[in-house]
Amino acid sequence: MLDAISWDTDLIRRYDLAGPRYTSYPTAVQFNSQIGTFDLFHALRDSRKALRPLSLYVHVPFCANICYYCACNKVITKDRGRALPYLQRLEQEIALIACHLDPAQKVEQLHFGGGTPTFLSHDELRQLMAHLRKHFNLLDDDSGDYGIEIDPREADWSTMGLLRELGFNRVSIGLQDLDPAVQRAVNRLQSLEETRAVIDAARTLQYRSINIDLIYGLPKQTPENFARTVEEVIRLQPDRLSVFNYAHLPERFMPQRRINSDELPTPAQKLEMLQRTIEQLTAAGYRYIGMDHFALPDDELAIAQEESTLQRNFQGYTTHGHCDLIGLGVSAISQIGDLYCQNSSDLNQYQNALASTQLATSRGLLCNADDRLRRAVIQQLICNFSLEFAAIERAFNIDFQGYFGELWPQLQAMAEDGLIELDSDRINVLPAGRLLVRSVCMVFDAYLEQHGRQRFSRVI
Repeated sequence: MLDAISWDTDLIRRYDLAGPRYTSYPTAVQFNSQIGTFDLFHALRDSRKALRPLSLYVHVPFCANICYYCACNKVITKDRGRALPYLQRLEQEIALIACHLDPAQKVEQLHFGGGTPTFLSHDELRQLMAHLRKHFNLLDDDSGDYGIEIDPREADWSTMGLLRELGFNRVSIGLQDLDPAVQRAVNRLQSLEETRAVIDAARTLQYRSINIDLIYGLPKQTPENFARTVEEVIRLQPDRLSVFNYAHLPERFMPQRRINSDELPTPAQKLEMLQRTIEQLTAAGYRYIGMDHFALPDDELAIAQEESTLQRNFQGYTTHGHCDLIGLGVSAISQIGDLYCQNSSDLNQYQNALASTQLATSRGLLCNADDRLRRAVIQQLICNFSLEFAAIERAFNIDFQGYFGELWPQLQAMAEDGLIELDSDRINVLPAGRLLVRSVCMVFDAYLEQHGRQRFSRVI
């Protein structure tokens, strides 16, 4: 069974290092300003020639209220009118990108993230989706994976009905914690009833999948009160759960400076929260997919992992890694073939570029042969917990042990510690290593040490 996890506190303490989440390799830390719109147009042309299917990500940065823990690119405002000029520029970007693609390229996956996508009015959501359908080949038979992030405080039955009508069939619901004291400490007051109402609406309206996000390590959390939150969430029966470790980085994210660090749980308490959560979810029938993600056995992610077809991209674990990912909106990242590129993270710069009929591409990276090889290795380990050397050797025409010879002592040490099983032809991540798979992937990261680890969260 792929979902088996063995809890080993000693191993966790030794290998719980800071490192990337590997939604890409190389990671966004390696992006540079040498990549511009010419590179993007070139990649789009290649995508068009190959008629590759598409995944669209649309970033809506606006939130009415600030959550102190949040590290997303966002604009906090009560003024709903702020969305209008942004949407005008977003529609320009959609048109500029789409004209370099072929109408035959189907959009298999669509995701609206933020911010709070439902900050937009119903009319604005209708207009934005109509514009996307005009310029991209969105599926109209409900067979695509079309998801949206939902804040239950900003959505009701009518909102859920509108989104279903517009073609969305997956929702990801931010919950984080149900304890009122924790909610006050992070400025996110959200009742269980509000959350349940949105889930009830999604089920009645036949959304295909419901995901709930939780965060452990927030101020005023204890193993006991977080276990109560997990218990209530299990009763809601989401198809998937994301249980994230809160990374307190106030020097990087200004809103986190409002959190009283004296109220944060200790590392030992955080470990206990995670261990209890895994026990609770496993007992309830959820499978550990990896990297904080859990899913019911009949969920597409669990099935893909069983069949060794699971992939990972900037949207996390996915069954659509074969698609070219087009990021739209401020700070959005695209992955098209071997090109990564990101729009400006500054709202004014993004809007001004498009006002001048220029794309807002500000940085990125073009993968070289070594990047492609290491990306394939990391993808296999982080998605399937195993790696067959022969498959990599055939795909990249290398001798695996020869190419990665200098890494062998590190891998052997991990094997001796019981994280992995290392043979002459494969690596298997053992049950004790699955929670620490990021640490295994870090061995193959050629860039990690040159940029330092202070930019990243800890593995657990």
